[in-house]
Amino acid sequence: MRKCLIIICLLLLGQSLLAATDTLRLGYSADGKVVDAATGRALESVLVTIPGRRHSTVTNADGVFTLKSDSPFNEVAFSFLGYRADTLKAGEGMKVRLRNENLKLDAASIISGNPEKIVWAAIDNIWYTYCTQPELLECFYRETLQKRKRYTYVAEAVARIFKNRYSGGSISRDAAALEKSRILLSQRSRDTLSVKTQGGPTMAVHLDLVKNSNALFSRDEMSNYKFEMGMPQYIGDRLQFVIKMSPNVVTDYALYYCTLYIDRELLTLTRIEASLDMSDTGKATRMILVKKPATLRFYPQECSIVINYHLEGKRSRLEYLRSTIRFHCDWRKRLFRTDYTAINELVVTDVRPEAIPIERSQRFSTADYLTDKSGEFSDPDFWADYNIIEPSESLEHAINRLRRNQGKN
Repeated sequence: MRKCLIIICLLLLGQSLLAATDTLRLGYSADGKVVDAATGRALESVLVTIPGRRHSTVTNADGVFTLKSDSPFNEVAFSFLGYRADTLKAGEGMKVRLRNENLKLDAASIISGNPEKIVWAAIDNIWYTYCTQPELLECFYRETLQKRKRYTYVAEAVARIFKNRYSGGSISRDAAALEKSRILLSQRSRDTLSVKTQGGPTMAVHLDLVKNSNALFSRDEMSNYKFEMGMPQYIGDRLQFVIKMSPNVVTDYALYYCTLYIDRELLTLTRIEASLDMSDTGKATRMILVKKPATLRFYPQECSIVINYHLEGKRSRLEYLRSTIRFHCDWRKRLFRTDYTAINELVVTDVRPEAIPIERSQRFSTADYLTDKSGEFSDPDFWADYNIIEPSESLEHAINRLRRNQGKN
């Protein structure tokens, strides 16, 4: 990835825009909390689905979820890395306890083999395991910015993502379009520094590293890495090869540390974790930062990506994306730095029956920012009617506070 796929712009933001639009309401739902059965610890980013359908969501930082549908459903399925998959009766206030999946096979036989050859076999297999027909995905997208531990910016959107059939790494016809959104900003003058994430919901196009395989899995790029076999893991009830990639050469741009999860039976990439090498902050900054005020100094701390894929039979499709950027900023002539965390996440909530391409005039460009486009699609009742990724407790409080501040202006 010669150019970082998550790039940000630091700027001063004005007040958010509000406009009325039709709301999309899903009248049937189940909700609850998912925890580790042994420790009671809340589990974040657990996949929650309706068996036999394509509706899905993920748990928040508190392990809480709300799953919505346009028709009744009786069961809810849960799947998480390293835990045994479970299916329970749908209801309100569900208490879900997932158990660690202990390997019962001989670990030595599972992890034997050449890790680089396994990765290349999975890459070559994309032709047969990635969806071979066009799809139109409905997605929920969220951007947040924290100044230290306090949220100063929250934006959410419903988007459509068109995915053409796999064709050797090309994403030329893939596109995103907004349907509705809402942005809340802190009204404090000292909170005016914010972050724009270029591309917004188009992260589902460019960060889909299985479909956009030329971004990381090209011959030239992969030659920069060494491969190491890790201990196997379960995702749901399926055993995974775990292979770690780390930089093997010095380049003029920052490389990544990656962990790949590959379905042992189908040789399908099911999860990718990538973290930008921060050993040279100059290289890392050039990969992340697009624009900033002249007197602002930027110090990157972390740039990471998590990508999950969902198996339907022997085919896989994008399921969940999360990017995290942590950085320090300070203004010249000031003594103290301020810590910031920008998190973007996107979950595929449904697959529409007709894969209709998105018209060019409706496409959300990679050069667009959600803060600039949201006025055309904003919905004042967004959080009341269309929460797909349930806000964590701290984010819920931040939303309420930002809404109160916004109402005073």
